[in-house]
Amino acid sequence: MQRSLWMLILSCGLGLAAHAQSSDLYEQTSEVNNLMVQFRADYGNLDRFYMIEASPDRMTRLQDIVKSYLGKVQELPYAQYNTGTKVDYQLFLRQLQSMQFNLQKEQQEIHSVAAWFPFADTIYQAERSRRRGTRPDAQAMALDFSRITRSIDTLKARLDSSRQTFTPAQLRRSQAITGGLQDALKSVYEFYNGYDPLFSWWIPEPYKKLTASLEAYGKAFKEKRAAMPGQQDDGSGIVGHPIGREELIRQLQVEMIDYTPEELVDIANKEFKWCDAEMLKASREMGFGDNWKAALEKVKNSYVPAGEQPEAMMKLYNESVDFLKSHDLVTIPPLAEETWRMIMMTPERQLVNPFFTGGEEFSISYPVSGMSEADKLMSMRGNNPHFSRATVHHELLAGHALQEFSTNRYKTYRHFETPFWIEGWSLYWEMQLWDLKFPASPEDRVGMLFWRMHRCARIIFSLNYHLGRWTPQQCIDFLVDRVGHERANAVGEVRRSFVGGYSPLYQVAYMIGGLEFTALKKELVDSGKMTARQYHDAVLHENMMPVEMLRAILEHKDIPKDYKTNWRFYNL
Repeated sequence: MQRSLWMLILSCGLGLAAHAQSSDLYEQTSEVNNLMVQFRADYGNLDRFYMIEASPDRMTRLQDIVKSYLGKVQELPYAQYNTGTKVDYQLFLRQLQSMQFNLQKEQQEIHSVAAWFPFADTIYQAERSRRRGTRPDAQAMALDFSRITRSIDTLKARLDSSRQTFTPAQLRRSQAITGGLQDALKSVYEFYNGYDPLFSWWIPEPYKKLTASLEAYGKAFKEKRAAMPGQQDDGSGIVGHPIGREELIRQLQVEMIDYTPEELVDIANKEFKWCDAEMLKASREMGFGDNWKAALEKVKNSYVPAGEQPEAMMKLYNESVDFLKSHDLVTIPPLAEETWRMIMMTPERQLVNPFFTGGEEFSISYPVSGMSEADKLMSMRGNNPHFSRATVHHELLAGHALQEFSTNRYKTYRHFETPFWIEGWSLYWEMQLWDLKFPASPEDRVGMLFWRMHRCARIIFSLNYHLGRWTPQQCIDFLVDRVGHERANAVGEVRRSFVGGYSPLYQVAYMIGGLEFTALKKELVDSGKMTARQYHDAVLHENMMPVEMLRAILEHKDIPKDYKTNWRFYNL
């Protein structure tokens, strides 16, 4: 009897230990993570080793490694996993499939212009041998370089007079190939020159001529693209790359947004209508009647003098954090409060981002002495305290700074970056603080509404641009006329959207991601299943991913292996 009792106690203890171990496992990892770690390491090795863009070695090896891991993922015992691990499976598979698509597209583009680069293999072979330090036949290499230079000059003359029909993608790819070839030559030259006497004797002059010819060849492809219909500067100084409806839909599916571009524009217009009504209410309270632009003008002129912006932003930060704490909305770790810091944004960055950026480092956009008087005034007016009431907590707490703090600590293996989570979360907090009456005065409400209108406008102008309906100048005019932007700030916003390195869906993601988080809050908090603090903490602890997958985790939804995005979170 006593022995049986001890066996029962031991059994229970082992069961509890196993449960604890299992719980600990899912705090920071999942069964899919081991494969993800291996893939990132393997891909990183190949990416760094085969570093020459568009080279055959690079394209072959990257496609091989992605294909290999696609097979490994699909062999995992999916049915045995819990919801969180199934989400990791789905998102890792999605990541690999997207990478495969992009690599195959790149390979097709390279193949379609290969006839314009018959000399490329000789350069690639020189770089390939350089990686392992093979001593070149310098005299033969010099002859190769001279022959290639003559070939490029002939091809350039043919290109200049050619009536061949290129696509913008082919011309961009050709520019990328010439850039990669220049990088390959540079790596060879810098490795041997000055170290190998014969190389230093034979190569410098042929190398100089070859790189100059490649530079001119790349420029010729660029000029040919600039002359194409739809690729010219419309007077705005901004030339981007509209991707078209088909590619927009593909990318929306990858981001797990189950709406068409046209439906997203409808959502933006519906949200805009709400903003218009609220803006008129605030304008009337300020004594401007229905002339909301006059009310906006007064708010813009509330800017603080040069030199006082950092202190004004600190005051707003303290107000917003005190508000979050008093309403018990989210856990704010003391270290997160302690370690964020301010910097002043450079004039160069302000050309593409005329407003704050944030995270652990809070970058303040405000005039510097070298700007023209007109640009100084536009910067100050566009970053006035009432506008900043929306943006300070967007960039700091509980927005990007708290996001960054959390993603470095919870489920850190989840590298499923998406702007719908990153920007959607920060925009969601603008919406929540509005609902909780954080803007106390009509001026504050005008300031916050300006930004809400701006997020609606981002959807409308960016999708219309990528659908081929609007030019950059029309986008700028829309921001000035419909939202009330300062023109210099509108130019910076459009330049940032189309040539700032952002994905085509990035500007869409603010409002749409915020609406996703709001819809999920209704399902979990407004229904009484969780408190606001529990919900907000749970979002941060799961790390970044499409909000539809976060919903599956928090609501313990079944995720079939052939899962397709299907969440219609907004009632049109």
